[in-house]
Amino acid sequence: MGKKKPHAATPALALLDQANVSYSVHSFESGTDNFGEQAAAALGIDPDQVFKTLVIDLTAGKGPKRQLAVTCIPVSFQLSLKKAAAACKVSKATMANPHDAEKSSGYIPGGISPLGQKNLLPTVIDETALLFETIFVSGGRRGLDVEIAPTDLAALLNAEFVDLVAG
Repeated sequence: MGKKKPHAATPALALLDQANVSYSVHSFESGTDNFGEQAAAALGIDPDQVFKTLVIDLTAGKGPKRQLAVTCIPVSFQLSLKKAAAACKVSKATMANPHDAEKSSGYIPGGISPLGQKNLLPTVIDETALLFETIFVSGGRRGLDVEIAPTDLAALLNAEFVDLVAG
């Protein structure tokens, strides 16, 4: 049996190792809120290069079974739910209930990674990710970010790049 890499401590990191994708792991003191901004400050990088993972509900509160999707946007921006709904080809989207997001992803809010979720959900990434050679996303827990090429992230998630930010 092969040796496990010492940092494959989250499903996100295990997925990256399994996919043999180039990435770097960055740890920092996470604090208790504004996790993305804290990550950017702790890592000394442009907040536009740090992407937060937001789970949205495409069912707009109807029916017992939630249809969720994942969005990744720069931490310095707000998500446009209207643009997210259009990207997911539905008429309306709302922010997912944190409990539903945690149950679906297997990660706690503030540490939700787009990678290695329990249930692979439709995923869209803000098009500004393509402005950078690498971007930072959660590695699956607070205070742990993964630096990865946006095209590699999209390939792993079967994600599209679209305009998602409000304004």
